[in-house]
Parts: sequence; C-alpha cells; structure tokens
Amino acid sequence: MATLHLVLIEPQIPQNTGNIARTCAATNAVLHLVGPMGFQPDDKKLKRAGLDYWHFLDIRTYESTDRFFAENSGPFFFFTTKGKRIYSDCAFPDGAYLVFGREDRGLPEEMLLQHEETCLRVPMREGARSLNLSNTVALATYEVLRQWGFPELVSKGQLHRYTWPEDKVLP
Repeated sequence: MATLHLVLIEPQIPQNTGNIARTCAATNAVLHLVGPMGFQPDDKKLKRAGLDYWHFLDIRTYESTDRFFAENSGPFFFFTTKGKRIYSDCAFPDGAYLVFGREDRGLPEEMLLQHEETCLRVPMREGARSLNLSNTVALATYEVLRQWGFPELVSKGQLHRYTWPEDKVLP
C-alpha cells in the first residue's frame, strides 16, 4: 500500500481540520498536525466535522514546524497560492508529504523559498485569494490517488434498495 501524508502547519479552524481528517480516514492518508494550532484537539467542532471516522485515522501531532521536519524526511510538496507550478503537472511518489499552511496566511515565505521546485499551486481566477483549505486538501489528495490508481480504495458503488443492471456498459 502506497502511503500519502497530509500535513497541516498551524491549522486555525477546527471544522477545516475535521473535514480534512475525514478525507484522511476515507483515503488511508496519514494526517500530521503541526502546532501551534488555533484550537484544542478535543474541540467539539473538530470532532463533529470528522463525524464518526476518527477510529480510521493515523494522526500524528507535533509541537512545532521544526519538530515535524526533524522527524520526517519527505519528499515534501508545498501547496501555496504563490507556487509557480500547477499541482496536476507534478508526479507524486509513494511516501509524499503534501504540506498546507494556515487558513489565514498560508505557509511562511521562508519555507517556500527553500523548496521552490516543490511549491505547487491550484489554478484559480485572478483576484481570488485562495480556496478553502479542506477543499484544497481534498483536491490534492485525490490527484495523488488518481495518479497512483486509487490503491485499496473502493471504486464501484452499490445501490441500497436496488442493484445495478449488469448488462449495461458505461462510457
């Protein structure tokens, strides 16, 4: 099983982190929370946004950015509105760490300068500041998983009260 790591540097909004935790649970991604955070890990808004998926999570916490980078070796990909490359033009290897910054100010520019080639951007219209953090994380996560062929994920759904006709070929 390939491993994908999602890293939140100093997340501030518990609902975003809860939504991202749910994405991690549904995709087998490892969630790394790097402090200081703008909420406590037992925040009820965090728990509610993550629903009842918490038992599926591999979640790791760090007191600081320095501690996180000391304990993890990458490869790291930094998602930022300041990136020069489009995220979908990048090939993500097994063990990739997708790094996201605070909702209110993103990742520190000093960090971005140290990793120019792996600073990635989601295209959007001019004048738009950014997408919601949990939306960006989901978009990036599924791009990586698409490239990897959605390993160990269920790709065919079933109806609850009916069954799909087996003789139809879908486009």
